[in-house]
This record gives sequence, C-alpha cells and structure tokens, in this order.
Amino acid sequence: MRYSFLRLIPAVIAASLLAACAGGGTTPTVPSVVQPPVQQSGDFRATGQFTAIGDAQEAIRFMPTVDVFQAYGERVTPLARGAAGSNNLLYNGGVIQTSPKLYVVYWGSAWNGSGDPDHMKAYLNNFLSHVGGTSWNSTVTQYYQTNPSAHAGNPANNFGGSYVDTSSSPPKRPTQSQMANEAKKAEAHFGNHSASAEYIVAMPHGIVPSGFKTQYCAYHSTTSAGGGTISWTNLPYLPDAGSGCGANSVSGVLDGVSIVEGHEMAESETDPQLDAWYDASGSEIGDKCAWVNLRNTDLNGTYFPTQPLWSNSAGGCVQ
Repeated sequence: MRYSFLRLIPAVIAASLLAACAGGGTTPTVPSVVQPPVQQSGDFRATGQFTAIGDAQEAIRFMPTVDVFQAYGERVTPLARGAAGSNNLLYNGGVIQTSPKLYVVYWGSAWNGSGDPDHMKAYLNNFLSHVGGTSWNSTVTQYYQTNPSAHAGNPANNFGGSYVDTSSSPPKRPTQSQMANEAKKAEAHFGNHSASAEYIVAMPHGIVPSGFKTQYCAYHSTTSAGGGTISWTNLPYLPDAGSGCGANSVSGVLDGVSIVEGHEMAESETDPQLDAWYDASGSEIGDKCAWVNLRNTDLNGTYFPTQPLWSNSAGGCVQ
C-alpha cells in the first residue's frame, strides 16, 4: 500500500507504515487501529493519519515516506484484508529495481546473544539466500519503468549480504529518522547507493518502533544516501508480535519472517521510491494479496512460507 505497511493479522499480516518524510520530516500522528471500518475506494485521508489499511496506503502517496505491511488483526473485511478488488496495478512514472540487491543490517550487538531467541537472523539470511531467481518472485518482472526503459529484475544472486552493527544499539522505540540513519550506515558499509539497492534494518527482540504489533508488521520507505535515494525496510523482531505478524500461520514461529519480508521485497522491487506501481486505491503488489492463501513455497530447493503477489497479466494473486 502506498502507506506501505504489512498490517498485523488478528492474527494475520500486512506491511508498510508511513512515518516521517525522508530527509528529516516530522512523524505524523498514527492513531490506534484495531477494528478499521470497511474501506471504500477513494476513502482516504491525505493528513498523515489513518484509520484503515487504505488510509495508510494513500497517505504515502501524498507524503512519500513509507509503505506499510499491516498486521493480520487490521484486516477485517475482504477489502481491508488486502484482497483489494480486481483492479490492476498502475504505473505512476517512477523507477523500479532492475537489478535488485538486498542487504541486511542487524542493528545492535544484542543480535549476537539474547536479542535473537528465535534465531530470526539465521532464518532471514537463509530466506534471502534462496528467494532470488525463483518462480515465486518472477511475478515482479512484468512491471517496468519508462525512463530508461526496463523491467523489474529477479536475479538469482539478489542477496548482497548482512552484518551486525555493534557500533550502536537501537533505542527501545526507534523513530523513523533513527531507523533511516541506520539504513544510511548500512549503505555506507556495503557501498551500493543505486535505486536497485534495498537496505533492511532488522531490530532485535524487545525493540518496538511506534505502531509495531498494533498497526503494522513492517514497512518500506526511502532516504537520501550516497548522493541518491535508497529504499530501506523497517523490519522489527517479528516473533515478538506472535500470530499478529504470521507466527505459526503455516508451519512455525518464524513463518512471518519470510511472509513479511517477501511482501516488502516485492514491493521494493516494483515501487522502491513509492512512485511506481500501485493501484487506484494505493495498494502495491504485496498489499493486494496480503494474508491470503499462505503456503510453503519451494524457493530453490528449500521451502519457506510465502503469500501470493498481484499479477496484472493474470488479473489476480499468484504464487
């Protein structure tokens, strides 16, 4: 969604939260969302606030800062659940990731000890090492940019690596700007400041950015770094949210890690700067299929839980 959040599940998922505008903007007020009203097409607010999944999406269009994958509990009806009708994604003129490369910064030394009780770090690295070049992710390649002309990529070697940043530790409730600054540190570490780079800022157990667990599971946003604009993802410690962010939705406590990050990855590939591919309601490739038909998917010989992605060519959600 344009406020691309993966919302929590009531015990399911969705993801991208609009926070401060890239480059040091102020953080918009985010009211508590537990039982959002039925979303109607066009029922959005351009204020930075939201009360339903669609509001979060549309807010991003007017304040291009984040795209949220909402939590499962946030979706109550088919429309508010991510199954946002049959309308296809529309191209809005922005860039896509032609040669996507993912990098993870595990923020803080806690990742080397008590900050990773469920072994999320090993699981996430394993997922990212297998997802590139797969049939599941091939759906993104139908989406394109016009200047210069190119399609979104699905390379087999899309995982660029990870590291634990022990030079600082995240505060208990990190702000949008603090997480963006950590993404900039990761960009400096890996040296890729192209539009095709995605930096994942992974927080350890116990760190709760505003809105996590109650309004979203993760989100992707942008920030200026290396003389350009990079895409980055706020990825909290998802097992902390339990079933609200996908735990045990398919096969185990870490299910939400591959479901949520897969959602954010596909959206970053097709809408990295929040101005490329989304539908008339603001939903992105992952939002339209969030928390539906979850399953174990063969990713280069290893199975991981995934959600479907929206295909314009198929006119629906595909895996």
